[in-house]
Amino acid sequence: MKLSSRIKSVSPSVTLAVTGKARQMKADGIDVVSFGAGEPDFPTPSFICAAAKAALDAGDTKYTPKCGADLKAAIVEKLKRENNLNLAPENILATFGGKQALFNAFQVLLNPGEKVLIPAPYWVSYPEQVKLAGGESVFIPTGPEKGFKITGEDIIAHAGDAKILIINSPCNPTGVTYTPEELADIANAVLQTDLIVFTDEIYEKLIYGDTRFVSFASLDERLAERTLTFNGLAKTFSMTGWRIGWVAGPADVVKAMATLASHQTNSPAGFIQAGALAAYTDPAAAETVEAMRQEFEKRGLHMHQRLNAIEGFSCAEPTGAFYCFPDVSARYDKVAGSLEFAGLCLEQARVALVPGIAFGEDRCVRLSFATSLEQIDKGIDRLEEMLKRA
Repeated sequence: MKLSSRIKSVSPSVTLAVTGKARQMKADGIDVVSFGAGEPDFPTPSFICAAAKAALDAGDTKYTPKCGADLKAAIVEKLKRENNLNLAPENILATFGGKQALFNAFQVLLNPGEKVLIPAPYWVSYPEQVKLAGGESVFIPTGPEKGFKITGEDIIAHAGDAKILIINSPCNPTGVTYTPEELADIANAVLQTDLIVFTDEIYEKLIYGDTRFVSFASLDERLAERTLTFNGLAKTFSMTGWRIGWVAGPADVVKAMATLASHQTNSPAGFIQAGALAAYTDPAAAETVEAMRQEFEKRGLHMHQRLNAIEGFSCAEPTGAFYCFPDVSARYDKVAGSLEFAGLCLEQARVALVPGIAFGEDRCVRLSFATSLEQIDKGIDRLEEMLKRA
């Protein structure tokens, strides 16, 4: 069969490819240390699983005609309590993971050829989803020398006739988090343009040190009708396989996204929504999330210190998410870039990491610290030994 030109223009996810290859090698009996997956290694909290089981036992296995009314109400309350955002249920849509929320938003807002500003490095799916909506990605380069962050000046310089700006803080792949002051600078610049803002806040609870998280849309009341806030439960509550996310934004856009979903997937399964509802309402949630956050913080600091101790590596301290994104280009003497470097690490050191070129930054590689301290040390020991032999 002849494939569409649309799908032929899209690249598969490199992060999923790396993770899949590492898993296959492990299945083949090869001892691989994987730093590839952006997935918490903790089990989903028991109170969430219990809520989903109770819903299953009660027969909640049919279509969800209420379109997640209870979960929407819980998200509205969560946004008011934690994010200083006053919204209504019609401003909320529950989706099959954060990816679907982003995909549908691009589909309902972008016309062919319209431009999207994407700070680089970026999450791998942003530009591919823009392509599928017929849009054009315009990358705003940052790099290690700028702390992997854009500024208000960057927005003004690149805005032009662009329609959408993406902000991701805390950021995948870099692990950096914008300060409230830095976001305010970006907000002031946005308000001088006609840009719509997509703010990806899925790592909002995974912040470290003195970092303080604020939701972009809360910075100025004028942003409310120009901002879509994307979030979900995968990272905060270790619910990656549950495929449950959501978007909050202007009612007309959310309604259009729901219309698209009605011909696509409808609402997430009722028993999954029951688990998500428990995550946002159970009294045990805050303590459980904090325990995971503290463990990630410890791992991130340790990985950061160990990576910076390797000759030729330079790594910014992660202030959010669970990634380190070191500049390793000083060790490219025998390879052509991050793709070959990552291949060498997997082949010679049996360590899986993700090449930075997948995120638009070929000098770097991404390592996830969503794994044990023992595995972190084991993997970095192997990298050091490989590089000593080089």
